[in-house]
Amino acid sequence: MQVPKKQIDISKKKSPHTLKIKMWRILWSCVYNILFRYSPNPFHKYRIFILRIFGAKVSIKARISPQAIITMPWNLEMDDYATLGPYAIVYSTAPVKIGKQATVSQYACLCTATHDYEDANFTLYAEPITIENNAWVAADVFVGQGVTIGEGCVIGARSSIYKNSPAWTICVGNPAKPIKERKIIKDKSNEKNRLPNQ
Repeated sequence: MQVPKKQIDISKKKSPHTLKIKMWRILWSCVYNILFRYSPNPFHKYRIFILRIFGAKVSIKARISPQAIITMPWNLEMDDYATLGPYAIVYSTAPVKIGKQATVSQYACLCTATHDYEDANFTLYAEPITIENNAWVAADVFVGQGVTIGEGCVIGARSSIYKNSPAWTICVGNPAKPIKERKIIKDKSNEKNRLPNQ
């Protein structure tokens, strides 16, 4: 393998964030760790109130776990009944939108930013992520920058997705690919579906 003529040099790389953004991130970190993270799980409206103070556009009907990790709340938008599970990471250097009744499950990572590996300065850049209505990003899924998860699409647990996904499909793997159509057969809400310990 040929040795690169120019090596990576990040010693003089400037931060892409303004001083104002840096100060907001410090303030948010304090508020998150003191007031948000340890709030009781049912206190969704309380957490939404805090997020709105920091510029988030979150429906009062959204559901956000106190353990969800949100780096820049002013770039977060969540519609009615959108859900963000425990330890889900929203690395919102660019805007992140989670549509109506869409679910981002535990330990999933929505990563809007990456580095240009061809740039000697290893420059950071970001692109928005959109999770459309009725979609489900299952547990421990990685969603890369610039990706749109189509309406009703399911990204299977522990998958990684780097390109837009078609609506109403089931996608799995690394990289995730559609394997079949998602069909809503019937409303099963009246059937016995309680957890074993309930």
